[in-house]
Amino acid sequence: MSRIRAYLSENGLAGWLVYDFRGLNPVFAELVGRPGGTRRAFLAMRPAGEPVLLVHQVDAGGFAGIDREVYRNRAELADRLRALFPEDRRVLMEYSPGGALPTMSYVDAGTFELLRGLGFEIESSADLYQQVFACWAEADLAAHRAAAGELGRIVDEAFGFIGENLGRVTEGQAAEFIRQKFAAAGLESDSGPNVSVNAHSADPHYEPPAGAGAVISAGDWVLIDLWARRPGGVYADITWVGYAGRQVPARYQDAFDVVRAARDRALGFIEAAWREGRRIEGWEVDRVARALVEARGLGKYFTHRLGHNLGREVHGKGANLDDYETHDTRPLVPGLGFTIEPGLYFDDFGVRLEMDVYLGPHGPEVTTPVQNEVVRIGR
Repeated sequence: MSRIRAYLSENGLAGWLVYDFRGLNPVFAELVGRPGGTRRAFLAMRPAGEPVLLVHQVDAGGFAGIDREVYRNRAELADRLRALFPEDRRVLMEYSPGGALPTMSYVDAGTFELLRGLGFEIESSADLYQQVFACWAEADLAAHRAAAGELGRIVDEAFGFIGENLGRVTEGQAAEFIRQKFAAAGLESDSGPNVSVNAHSADPHYEPPAGAGAVISAGDWVLIDLWARRPGGVYADITWVGYAGRQVPARYQDAFDVVRAARDRALGFIEAAWREGRRIEGWEVDRVARALVEARGLGKYFTHRLGHNLGREVHGKGANLDDYETHDTRPLVPGLGFTIEPGLYFDDFGVRLEMDVYLGPHGPEVTTPVQNEVVRIGR
């Protein structure tokens, strides 16, 4: 709470008003420890004083032990909201102007209109959330590094397993091999991994059917995207590519070289900004990498953002590296972790190279193994 109060005070804000209805807003659950309940609930945090939870009488019993106020009907709800902020009503909420940041946009239009009618001036809580929740503690970094090391080992073993079973192993069987390795290493994942061959690798989020999918044979192009965490920890997330043969065909190699150059350009931009003491925003890193791809005449094949925030969800709620799907103006601040993962997707194959970066007190740190050559599978 001390960091929240300080942020509100420094920015001249009346408070942070977190709204939930039937689990609509995950930020509410992070702060309170459970979803809001069956009726509308508001958590009010102000520069001074303790947080106040405003809940309906029907749900009040589920929040025992929390300082709360109870309303019974819509008129009382409006009165209580006004009373919580009797003068200044400039507040932060999980709202994103124009839907610019969907990961931090949970206030529905009707509730926005209700509050505006009560005199509230609503701004986005995205920057405050990032400072309080998205920045890693030392324990988070340690858990992430441990997971990252395991992913590097497991992806190597997965390519080896495929190479030993060319012509017999399916995408789904290779994915199951990875899941078994996760379990043996004490890792957990919300889904995946993605093992995709040839045209399937042109689908960025292809996931093979359990135990099935295409058979991987000599001459095939293989993309493996895997992500996992220590239980309760911060995710690591990597993507590597390989070719089942000795000599990588030029079309694969050329695409790989462009993607690798875009990845390295992005990292170099972040490192230079750090050395110069220059604050950068997520969209700027995407723009730098995308400009390189566009200069090679391949811009239309780079069909997603450059990277995403990492947290206890693989797609965290902090700043993304994005000037394509959105225009992410959140700053890249110390304590954040994120992926850099440019990709090119053609009709018959795709290339993506993904590594993780942590912004530490001494600058950006690449925390995962980095792929600089196409893996030769089964050579």
